[in-house]
Amino acid sequence: MIKFIPYPVVAGFTAGIAVIIFVGQLKELLGLPVTLPRHTPHQVAMIVTHLREVDWVTFGIGSVAVAVLVAWPRRWARVPASVVALAVTTALVVAFQLPVATIGSKFGGIPRGLPRLAWPEISFGRIQELMLPSLTIAMLGAIESLLSAIVADGMIEARHDSNTELIAQGVANVVCPLLGGISATGAIARTATNVRAGARTPVAGIIHALTLLAFVLVAAPLATHIPLAALSAVLLVVAFRMGEWENFLEMWRGPRSDFGVLVVTFALTVVFDLTVAVGVVLVGFLFGKRRLQAVAARSILGLVRWR
Repeated sequence: MIKFIPYPVVAGFTAGIAVIIFVGQLKELLGLPVTLPRHTPHQVAMIVTHLREVDWVTFGIGSVAVAVLVAWPRRWARVPASVVALAVTTALVVAFQLPVATIGSKFGGIPRGLPRLAWPEISFGRIQELMLPSLTIAMLGAIESLLSAIVADGMIEARHDSNTELIAQGVANVVCPLLGGISATGAIARTATNVRAGARTPVAGIIHALTLLAFVLVAAPLATHIPLAALSAVLLVVAFRMGEWENFLEMWRGPRSDFGVLVVTFALTVVFDLTVAVGVVLVGFLFGKRRLQAVAARSILGLVRWR
């Protein structure tokens, strides 16, 4: 069913997720001392209400990161602009001892070393308790991962293998809890960031994992000094570039039904969340499938009677 999602729906998801990422990162970029609510409209309202509390030093660091990301020459694209932005802003924070939130100050740093293997408690009662939530998480995780893959396909003009994606995700989510982790899915924000940094094949995911492993084992003390405003700046720029905002104008010029689907999907994704939008789309697909089956059945019945 995911493979047959029409392009206006994918475009609406992509633009909506871009807005969600963009708004969600403004708090760290501006250094606002607030906890954002869940839904994007409420987040916008809270950010506007607390604009007087902007930390200008934090905002300055974030602005430097944005400037590096935007102005980095294309002829130097082999060195990702995001890496340069993080390196420059981290050096500024350390050199001038700037009072901004960093990975270390916010989260206490990055643990060094790998977690221990631990076997979970398994009982019939435990299985009964977790069966329904597990199925729900598996279904939503599968849908989100495949949507992420579809968005990536549109960015690099390729086609993913859904079976490979789901099998790999399933294996990872079986092993991950044994090491103290939680269920994981393909994340559109990280995937888009990876693509914008030059990723084109699954090898990028392997390099991504090895880089994180190197940070955990070797460079964890250095990573503690990375300012959160710089990380937010990276995601802000990625969100702005992944939105494909020209789709709104192009579809406005085309069939009004396509434009309507684009706007409705975009609005559902932003106002509620991705889960609600996915649910509405899947319900629409199920309804459409039943309608097609009914039409086909009537056509076959009519053909039989005619003969």
